[in-house]
Amino acid sequence: MPDFARSDDPTVQAQLDRLALLSPGGDRLGLDRIARLLERLRRPQDRLPPVFHVAGTNGKGSTCAFLRAGLEASGRTVHMFTSPHLVRFNERIRIAGKLIEDEALANLLAEVLDASGDIEPSFFEVTTAAAFLAFARTPADACVIEVGLGGRLDATNVIERPLVTGIANVGLDHQQFLGSSLAEIAFEKAGIAKNGVPVVVLGQKPEAAEAIERVAVERGAPLLREGRNWGIDPTLRPTLPGDHQVRNANLAWQMLQAQDRLPVTREHFLHGIATAQWPARFQKLAPGPLAGDRETWLDGAHNLEAAQALADLLAEREPMHLVLGILANKPAEAIVAAVAPHVESLTFVPVPEHAHHDPAALAERFGGRAAPSLTEALGDLPSPRLIAGSLYLAGEALRLNDQLPD
Repeated sequence: MPDFARSDDPTVQAQLDRLALLSPGGDRLGLDRIARLLERLRRPQDRLPPVFHVAGTNGKGSTCAFLRAGLEASGRTVHMFTSPHLVRFNERIRIAGKLIEDEALANLLAEVLDASGDIEPSFFEVTTAAAFLAFARTPADACVIEVGLGGRLDATNVIERPLVTGIANVGLDHQQFLGSSLAEIAFEKAGIAKNGVPVVVLGQKPEAAEAIERVAVERGAPLLREGRNWGIDPTLRPTLPGDHQVRNANLAWQMLQAQDRLPVTREHFLHGIATAQWPARFQKLAPGPLAGDRETWLDGAHNLEAAQALADLLAEREPMHLVLGILANKPAEAIVAAVAPHVESLTFVPVPEHAHHDPAALAERFGGRAAPSLTEALGDLPSPRLIAGSLYLAGEALRLNDQLPD
């Protein structure tokens, strides 16, 4: 699935257009291209502040948000690199707490593309190199870095000595890149483990847990596992709703506890997660052009694991009218089966600019109705409404509602 990026700033857009022409596009795993590119840029990854490196199928972005929130609540400045962006490319790179400015982003992309020559780096590899350059040049106390895809062969894994690594929930996703079994996917995620660097892991299904443990032992990484080395503290409850977010907050807390270079008190961490935000994670939309004045919620829920977590949330709330768009490479039947028992109605929509399951076919198969766009899907749909099924669809909803993540 290729990345798409547009910018309202012409200088940024010029570089994104250039990237689209120079890069072969799509996801490509492997460390050779990013290593060669970073060598030409004088290895900025060696000059980063202490790194918290997070992998996982679901929850790694929220975990990064909680790490940042706890560190900032303790008075630290934090760089953060995450993906994908929802509305603006700038969301991927946060420098000392603030989203990268357009001028700086355009200059960094130009510098990376100038250096790329015959390497033909992917979209994500160029983005990673630009982020590392920015982080190496601006002082900060810490870097929070989210793995893009997998771990072992992800571009972010050129970091040789992170402060601590973490693995959030591992599930079946991106099998075309990571392997068909849970064990194979967990093996790839665990590839961020480094000798002597603590790796903190949420509780996993047995086959995933065994694969992670095997990699950690082979690499000499101290393994801190939920259920064996630490337990979930239910009082670490963030502002983001759901028991799965309590687990993600606990993972962030245990990662902070596994290192002593940047100590964070429990009081500071609780204050941080009480105010932490992460867009499209059961987010209530503000009144706007798309939502109008009707109660409208937004959740990425882009794979089965995320849909099951969403279903648990919905089971405790008033039934909602669900607007659902699902990418073509996701298991539509399983996703719909997870959420359908907890909703008032189903409306299926396309995911703009991405290959997706046909809304009409989904409506015929599962009941409900199809609509050609989010705007028409919401139309006269009464409150409460929920848009879900894809982070790309969530980004479209935020854009249409004039609600930019900051």
